Amino acid sequence: MTGQDHPTGAVQVDTSRPHPARMYDWYLGGKDNYPFDEAMGKQMLALDPRVPVMARVNRAFMHRATRWLAENGVRQFLDIGTGIPTEPNLHQIAQGVAPDTRVVYCDNDPIVLAHAAALLRSTPEGVTEYLQADVRDPAAIVEGARKILDFDRPIALSLVALLHFISDEDGAHELVGRLLSELPTGSYLMMTHATADFTPEESAAATEKLRAAGVTLALRSRDEFSRFYDGLDLVEPGVSVVHEWHPELGEPVPGQDDGVIPGYGALGRKA
Repeated sequence: MTGQDHPTGAVQVDTSRPHPARMYDWYLGGKDNYPFDEAMGKQMLALDPRVPVMARVNRAFMHRATRWLAENGVRQFLDIGTGIPTEPNLHQIAQGVAPDTRVVYCDNDPIVLAHAAALLRSTPEGVTEYLQADVRDPAAIVEGARKILDFDRPIALSLVALLHFISDEDGAHELVGRLLSELPTGSYLMMTHATADFTPEESAAATEKLRAAGVTLALRSRDEFSRFYDGLDLVEPGVSVVHEWHPELGEPVPGQDDGVIPGYGALGRKA
């Protein structure tokens, strides 16, 4: 299934409450957001004015980790929680290294579906496709991805800035475990995750404001984040503050060193 199977006019968007993908778009200066998203984004900025820097730092980590994976032979990516397109996208980084790379994007926000055509501009040698699905339904994601990706060859699973919207009670670890169980040996898990380790008071206030608006924010400590990598071989330097993971693979984000970035990133290999 691709985004091209659905006419844009059929997209139904719930604009009555903020959505993380649209808030992320607002932080990045995009136009695909609504008043509820902007209003909540402004509340987050009032708590910590560096939130847009954090959004860009997450994006930059994805670029660096994708480049590392492509340079180390990975030719298939499953990116869940894709978000609204912001160039360069994952497939542009990966196919820039290896034009025959195959990428499946997945998101549950209809706005992303409306932009799916922008995500699907692949190289002639490679493939990009889009699935409209939720990470809470891993069976549907795997079923759709199997039509595009070869599950007998390594796949990089990208969950960037996603799992902090899913609580332990909602089975965050089980969802990741289920997805990884479907992937062959040599596959990778690429993740970033927000934390309250460095900014406990601001984080508590942000969690409460988002919960009141119907958005779950499950901030995890370094140890809690590391649990997602149990049984995987971490790529050096292991779990890192996001912008400190292989900085040589990309350009620094302006402002990233002006205070703490409250988030972790890591890349792990399934043995």
